[in-house]
Amino acid sequence: MTSKIQNSASKPHKTPEVDKEKRKLFVMPTEGGEEDETCQTFVLNNEDHTLGNSLRYVIMKNPDTQFCGYSIPHPSEEKINFRVQTYGKPATDVLRKGLKDLNTVCEHVLRTFETSVNEHKRRNQSDIEAMDQSAG
Repeated sequence: MTSKIQNSASKPHKTPEVDKEKRKLFVMPTEGGEEDETCQTFVLNNEDHTLGNSLRYVIMKNPDTQFCGYSIPHPSEEKINFRVQTYGKPATDVLRKGLKDLNTVCEHVLRTFETSVNEHKRRNQSDIEAMDQSAG
């Protein structure tokens, strides 16, 4: 994911809902006005449990993570609220690392799958050629 994390709480004016819906990822404003970089709630638009649960799992493996969870506000909304709390590092840094780590895992799974499929095709092609030679 190459989207920038945008903090709507740091802007002097309220961001209209239309802008929030267009962005893939943004930071929910902190209630009470106090800004704490170690506790952030991110909204990921056009996402569901597939990304939410995978990303939560990867981020919870990070020793800097105190808590990580997500919720889907309503089944008809295509977004998730993703909460990260850390032991001191900024939550945005932990989220970025989690996204990078999840991407690395996905790339490894894809490479392993493609290698296995190619090996299966190669092995089956050899079997077909051997049967053709013995029949002929």
